[in-house]
Amino acid sequence: MVANPYEAAASFHSALRSFLRESEVAARSQGLTPRQYVLLLQVGSAEQTTVSELVDLLALTQSTVTELVQRAVRAELVSRTPSPSDARVVHLRLTDEGRARLQRVFDQLGGERHRLRAVIDDLGPG
Repeated sequence: MVANPYEAAASFHSALRSFLRESEVAARSQGLTPRQYVLLLQVGSAEQTTVSELVDLLALTQSTVTELVQRAVRAELVSRTPSPSDARVVHLRLTDEGRARLQRVFDQLGGERHRLRAVIDDLGPG
């Protein structure tokens, strides 16, 4: 535990920026843009999701998410399946290729996640 709370906060800020920067580098190494990587993370974190749910999760506009999803579908990273209960809804899932690329990025970031976790622990409660 760090004695000075400002030091802990500064360390956290630095570690978070490093994690985000390394996430972008790792994503690009797998042929993904940073936004595609975050899209794959969100789609991969649920069994299925929709564009409307992604709009909220990614804090992007409907048109931006729609374009991002269309590009991911064309790149065969995400698949679209019509909802059996609502013809207006399309469910999104990772393809095998999308899952493989996401996993490779995730694996590359193992050290960064470990460092970030340690810094978060140093923040202490509250």
